[in-house]
Amino acid sequence: MGKRVGVLMGGWGEEKEISIKTGEAVAAALEKNEHQVTRVLAGPGLDQTLRATELDVAFLALHGRMGEDGKVQGLLEVMGLPYTGSGVMASALAMNKTFAKKLFRLHNLPTPAGYPVRRKDQARALELHGDLGFPCVVKPACGGSSVGVTVVRSEAELPAAVANACRYGGEALVERFIRGREITVGILGGEVLGSCEMAFGSETFDYQTKYETGAKYFLPPRLSATRVQNIEALAQAAYEALGCRGYARVDLIASESENDQLLEVNTLPGMTPMSLLPKIAAHRGMSFGELVERILDLAALDDTEVRDSADLLPGTSSPLPARRVG
Repeated sequence: MGKRVGVLMGGWGEEKEISIKTGEAVAAALEKNEHQVTRVLAGPGLDQTLRATELDVAFLALHGRMGEDGKVQGLLEVMGLPYTGSGVMASALAMNKTFAKKLFRLHNLPTPAGYPVRRKDQARALELHGDLGFPCVVKPACGGSSVGVTVVRSEAELPAAVANACRYGGEALVERFIRGREITVGILGGEVLGSCEMAFGSETFDYQTKYETGAKYFLPPRLSATRVQNIEALAQAAYEALGCRGYARVDLIASESENDQLLEVNTLPGMTPMSLLPKIAAHRGMSFGELVERILDLAALDDTEVRDSADLLPGTSSPLPARRVG
């Protein structure tokens, strides 16, 4: 029996167009798998739209701020509607690259040196930069699809790059530029699905390269089997450090010095047949429809126990068994 699936797409941010492409591809695959699909254009009033629609599960095809950062996940938790991807906390942590880097370091996982710059501190960008050096990479601290990313080569370029990144969420992250191969690792059901190397003409895999000028992909990456295995283990460790679930895509740099560096974890990666995670799945012999179905099967709610004063046994401080929500 097919499920009543709401595919949430669109959203509030600069990645709306890409989200709709993901949503339409996912919806078509689900319909082919005989599910009852409702396309839900996320935006103001989303809670009312969802309450007016009878659904068994939400498939999140959202990207970026307000969709990938735990906010929509929190709404679905309150509504008791299972959803695909990571839970509230993991989504929020992964989306905020500044906090994600702190957790990576706490778990002794390598990540490029860097620092955040809030909008109110833009004028102090050069002062905050200290001895980080150039070139460096400036990106929005909370964002995706490589929107607002700039490779900065000199002090003169830094203030404008920081100001541009702060347009997307109010905070920029400045990181040391690591020269090497860009690798992305797909994770499904908590296990590594495979990895892919992206090669492109520009010095960074920015929005234009990713969606307009194209790139070359190598599956598996052009590295030794041992090096790939180590990179994939590092990606899985990052996924677990953030508490992710369901599926994700982890981006890394395989540096020329063989000191591999974590960049970020994408908890709702692109899901068109041409996106990176489906490419990795296809290399493993998994069709796009099979990948979508597996992600749907992994939909869940956060495991939450609720206790209140009514749960206490009369005349004692001992609790009754917890009531499980979700």
